[in-house]
Amino acid sequence: MADTSDVVIIGGGAAGCATAYYLAKRGIKSTVIERDGIASKASGFSAGLLNPLQGERVPGPLAPLALKSFRMHQEIWPELLESGVDFEPQIISGVTVAYDDSAIAEMEETHKLFSEADDDFHATWLDADQIQEMEPRLSPGAVRGIDAYGNATLSSYRYVLALAQTIEKMGAIIRSSNAVGIKTDGSRITSVILETGEIECDSVVFAVGPWSNQAESWLNIKIPVEPLKGEMLRMAPPNNIPLERDYLGFGVTLNHREDDQVWIGSTQLSRGFDENPSAEARDILMGGALKLMPSLADCELVLHTACLRPVTPDWLPIVGLAPGWDNAYLATGAGKKGILLSPGMGEAVAGMVAGGSLAPDMERFKIDRFMD
Repeated sequence: MADTSDVVIIGGGAAGCATAYYLAKRGIKSTVIERDGIASKASGFSAGLLNPLQGERVPGPLAPLALKSFRMHQEIWPELLESGVDFEPQIISGVTVAYDDSAIAEMEETHKLFSEADDDFHATWLDADQIQEMEPRLSPGAVRGIDAYGNATLSSYRYVLALAQTIEKMGAIIRSSNAVGIKTDGSRITSVILETGEIECDSVVFAVGPWSNQAESWLNIKIPVEPLKGEMLRMAPPNNIPLERDYLGFGVTLNHREDDQVWIGSTQLSRGFDENPSAEARDILMGGALKLMPSLADCELVLHTACLRPVTPDWLPIVGLAPGWDNAYLATGAGKKGILLSPGMGEAVAGMVAGGSLAPDMERFKIDRFMD
């Protein structure tokens, strides 16, 4: 006899677990299916920077969802921390350092964005002396810098783990298995077939990131999500003194992250489904990092990570009902902002599953935009 669940969510990353969280808030029980472990893919290897003001398509069509999700993060953090998993959320400063005039235009845009945002954000120009006093380990010779305050950071792996433990307390089930197919009745999915059994359900949410194409044959639709490989290096801090801020320059970012490590990030390369760390990316990252902070040469490389981000042709996520289906939903394609966007995407899909419609401000993220 098959197991049953109100909703089956395929994918145990940030989008899938956030959807389960907002379903639980509505009293709807879900079963999250994860093949390799909670946050074992891109959600667990993100730098954990939540920047709602900049990035791909921000400013632009992604900006409202980015800022909304940023506020939603802050609303749910207290409850998630009650899980006992400290994912270290904090508001931070990020300092961009220029050693010639080529980066000044972008820095001026940063200053404008942070200065015109609400009072939680602000930006301050820095001269060479102020930069050197702020972080003496940076290479000398900077011509200008900007200290932008208001973004947040967290441990992305622990954030998803906190979501997972919270939803389990709320009645959700997390099941380690691999979905291999579905059973249908007309335009409805009636059950999800696993390698280890079958689950009858009322609805299914596909939150499988760059592996979204695996569901194409099941749903008979095209899901235009491709993998974009990103790699990072985790280093013991220079001179055993942790950074107090994030620093950006020479094409890399030095991130102050968990365990007081310095994370050097990140590359952006199309390499198909190759998840192996590469010497190519290591050389790119270390080359920029040593120009920005030479003392990193004496630090220990703790871990070299690689992950696949789910990217759509227009760099916007796919959220909503799968065309031709009454109870199949998509939550995928968040690119490099998957952790940031997870609450907004999860809440939107949960609202639809609960019997509502997609909110007007989410209409632009429907997969229908690719149907032509």
